[in-house]
Amino acid sequence: MSATPEGTFTALRTQLQDAASTFADGPAALEGILRGIVDDVERAVSEPLEIFPVCHHSPASAIAMARRLREKQPRTIYLELCEDMAPLLTELRNCRLPVAVQSFASEIEGFPADWAPLSVVAPVTEASAEYQAIAYALDTPGVELVLVDRSSDHVFQWETGPDGEGDSAGDPDAPEAAEQTALHGDAVGVEIGDLRPRFAELEEHLLRHGRVRHWSEWWHQYVELPLGDSDHDTYRQVMLLIGSLFRRLAPGDPRKVRVDEDRERYMWTRMREHLAATGADPADCLYVCGAFHAASRVAEFGVHGSDTFTISPPSGTEWRHGLIPSSHGAIEAQFALAAGSVSIAATEWAKNVRRTGVRPFRLEGQAGTRKSAKPGKALAPTPPAQAGPAADRLTGFLRRPPALDALDEAELLGWSVEIVRAARRNGYLASTADAIAVFETSILLAGMRDRAKPTPYDFQDAAVTCIEKDAVPGRRDVGRLVEIMMGGDRVGQVGYDALPPLARDVHDRLAPLELKLQQRGVQRALLDIAARPELARCSDLLWMLRRLLPQGAARPVMGERRLGEHPIQESWDLALGTHQRALIELGYEGVSIEQVLEQRLRRAAYAPQATAAQVLEAVEDAILHLRSRRLADELGTRALEVLASERGVDGAPEVLRRVRRLLAHYRTAEPVLPPWIESFVKTGYAHYCTLLPTAFTDDDATVRQVAAMLGFLFGMEGLALSLGCDRTQLELALAQCHPAEPSRTALLWAAQTHLGTLPRAALRERCAELLGNPLVVPAYPRYLSGFVHALEPVPGLADFVVEAVSNAFARLPDSVLLPWLPTLIGTLRADGAEQSPLLIREAGRVFPARLAELDTWVPPWCLPQGPPRVPGESAASGAGGLPLLAAHPATCDALAALLGCDGTWESPAVGSSGAVLLARYPQTARALEALRAVS
Repeated sequence: MSATPEGTFTALRTQLQDAASTFADGPAALEGILRGIVDDVERAVSEPLEIFPVCHHSPASAIAMARRLREKQPRTIYLELCEDMAPLLTELRNCRLPVAVQSFASEIEGFPADWAPLSVVAPVTEASAEYQAIAYALDTPGVELVLVDRSSDHVFQWETGPDGEGDSAGDPDAPEAAEQTALHGDAVGVEIGDLRPRFAELEEHLLRHGRVRHWSEWWHQYVELPLGDSDHDTYRQVMLLIGSLFRRLAPGDPRKVRVDEDRERYMWTRMREHLAATGADPADCLYVCGAFHAASRVAEFGVHGSDTFTISPPSGTEWRHGLIPSSHGAIEAQFALAAGSVSIAATEWAKNVRRTGVRPFRLEGQAGTRKSAKPGKALAPTPPAQAGPAADRLTGFLRRPPALDALDEAELLGWSVEIVRAARRNGYLASTADAIAVFETSILLAGMRDRAKPTPYDFQDAAVTCIEKDAVPGRRDVGRLVEIMMGGDRVGQVGYDALPPLARDVHDRLAPLELKLQQRGVQRALLDIAARPELARCSDLLWMLRRLLPQGAARPVMGERRLGEHPIQESWDLALGTHQRALIELGYEGVSIEQVLEQRLRRAAYAPQATAAQVLEAVEDAILHLRSRRLADELGTRALEVLASERGVDGAPEVLRRVRRLLAHYRTAEPVLPPWIESFVKTGYAHYCTLLPTAFTDDDATVRQVAAMLGFLFGMEGLALSLGCDRTQLELALAQCHPAEPSRTALLWAAQTHLGTLPRAALRERCAELLGNPLVVPAYPRYLSGFVHALEPVPGLADFVVEAVSNAFARLPDSVLLPWLPTLIGTLRADGAEQSPLLIREAGRVFPARLAELDTWVPPWCLPQGPPRVPGESAASGAGGLPLLAAHPATCDALAALLGCDGTWESPAVGSSGAVLLARYPQTARALEALRAVS
């Protein structure tokens, strides 16, 4: 295409200058804007390398692109897309559109740590000019496709924060919107051909005067429809005009403007480098970019622009690339488009293809296409460029009145009937009268908005007005039903061959389940591991997927995995096809699921904010899922380091629970305990003894956390003492505890009772004093709360807790008990849920089993306590000594033979003195009897 001479747009420039003088009381500011727009169009049209401006997911752009590619047959296509995504484009033929090309980095270098993981996506739909260019270049021999936009690394280098370009909050009216909009996650979207005013007042002005609700409807009405049947020159000049208009009227955020200009410098620098390296003729090339960037005014613009821009080197971040499924809803949410606009664009694309007869390009082997037996044809010789300038198409386009499409009654009638049918299926009381009302209201709304033919947006408004009354009876409202009817929220799928190695390995290892794992929706998998032992490997993989993937991707229905247990039968609900994106992103982190899990566990354990409980959880997962003694020992050593550095007791309950479980596992599965867990118990004993006095008085520490500390100290005491710890440290720590809060005071009393410093009789007297003091009675439930928590470290107090509660009901009058009862119930429900089975079991042992026995029942704690017996005297008083042994000597003889002892039985006369040893040494028996009396 030859250069455009200076006088091509002279007439248009003169008309705009006169209009500026007439309407703006002087040609100063407005004239500069209008003349500048024409200058931008003229500059882009006269560029030797043809610039093809597009709008993202625009059917008009896609039709114009397909038509132009068949006419021009360029040998080099420069595409506005991250240059590091080029190797992935060939895999699009193995996918069902829409999908998104993704760059992903989990371990970053050179960026703030809180940005991780980094993700950049570029969605691709069939109704987009970019896909037409990609399909043409990949299936046509001799054509080179060059991506020239900044790399994924530069996307974050040029950003002040890792936030995306659009709002990711889905459509609130669609219950399933959250699932669809989550397909892109928190990724930054690459805006290919984004056209939207960045000046809020300008957008509001266009919407108000265009009588539309949102920007997508304005674009459909005033750009898509007029450009749908236009020729190449008209399309190109109009798109350049729109891009320049938005650029000049609304410069927007200075940071965003700077990034846009740097992107343009980057792309033109890359194109000049490629032209110089390959010697390609600019006339045989085509530059596909957004209309906003096509109207660029940077000094580096054009093949003869300046080479002053320096591209910064990439950071040390290692990027991985792949394809993830996308959807119309995800694209709309990420790029702030109106709900349903991409689905309507797909419908318009299909109608334009049928109406214009343009044959679009599709990748060979793409899902939904027929297999072609003929290979792609090489390019025919490009005809020589026509001499002469391109004609001025803008003047005629701006003067021409809008073409009014005739009303297609059959199409509108079909829409009306179909929406009523869909509404009835979703619970609406719609009828034929509603279909007629929707039909007539659509025509009425179109007439009020100066349209001869109702658009899908007019029809949607009419359907909502006529069918949706007061409430939505089902999951979907009428607006959502219209979107589904117009094409639905199509969800793409990445084919098996385009998946990363990890995802393919997952599908191969789950093949024995005989399920279609790539199919969307939930599938039930039944694993009879006892009958088919080979399914045990599938079970192991499923539990790892449950650990790594989002909730719902792999959900166990029957079966659980615990330390020391082996599964027999399991049942799973699998939705790997629905969560395909998450599975693909796992493939960016490693080559196997085991490697990814090990990396995640190490990352969690060595995180700066990791707690001892979190590291112990990683140890447990390493044993459960990976069965790796090496990794478990490494993470256990890390847990020891974290525990020693903690200064709070927030994680004490979780630490106690996991250490108990790990100790039980190692004691049954290993001949000796690992060194790390012995050191952990020894360090934890000293650590919690040190923190105990502070925790009893710290307002930030809860009673449950203090009880967990005591549970660790009392439960691990035997092992800790065998490893060299001193019990005196615990006794001194408790002696320094002086709590003021009632529940902690009761907890301290329980601990002292366990150590023997507070007799059970003294504890009973203290509780009686509390019930006898009217000033303390309102706080008595809080004392009970402390006793309930004390069952964690001292489970032997269960009978005393039952006694304390029973005494309260027995002694307190109704006037005190009834107002206090709700507080008691709430306290036991909140604080005693974990210990309720122990309390219920103890109460069942103490209280009578039948109601008739309750009247004569006397509580055990109310029975008279007789004086302690002297064991020696009791034994000597028996005339028969030990009659049971004398009557049944076989048991004693067998035990003596087992121990290798020889002896004979004494005669009854000689043995009448009873147990001679007890009478000879009565001190031990007396001490034991005194201890029992205290307890």
